[in-house]
Amino acid sequence: MNSTALILAYIGVVFMVGLAGIASAIGTSICGQTAVGAMKKNSGAFGSYMILSALPGSQGLYGFVCFFMVQGLLTADITMFQAAAVFGAGLLVGFVNLMAAYYQAKVCANGIAAIGNGNDVMGKTLILAAFPELYAILTVAATFLISNAVA
Repeated sequence: MNSTALILAYIGVVFMVGLAGIASAIGTSICGQTAVGAMKKNSGAFGSYMILSALPGSQGLYGFVCFFMVQGLLTADITMFQAAAVFGAGLLVGFVNLMAAYYQAKVCANGIAAIGNGNDVMGKTLILAAFPELYAILTVAATFLISNAVA
C-alpha cells in the first residue's frame, strides 16, 4: 500500500469537493443577499430571484460529480502517478469552480438588482450567467478525461 499516494489523492478530493462546495455557498449567498434587497422594491419577481440565486449552486454539484469520477482510483493500490492526477484534477475543479461560482454570482446578483428596479432582464441575465458556467462544466469533462487516462 502506498500511503503517500493515497493521502495525496485524498487531498485532491478535498480541494475538488471542498472548494466547489464553498464556492456554491458563497455564490448562492451573494445572490440571496441581493434578492432580499430587491424584494423590498419588487416582491412580485421572487421566482426570478430564486432561479438566479440557485445558479451558482451548480458548481458544488460539479465538484461532487467529479469525486464520483475519481472514486474508483482511491484504493490501497493507487500509484503515485494516479494520485498526482487526482490531486491535479482536484486543484483544477476546486479553483475553477470557486472562481466560476463567484463571478457567476456577481452576474446573477446584478440581474436580480436590475429586476428589482423593474427592468426585464431575466433572460439576458441567464444567458450571461451561462458563460462562467461553461468553464465549470469543462472541469467535469477534464476530470472525466483525466480519470480515464490514468485508470
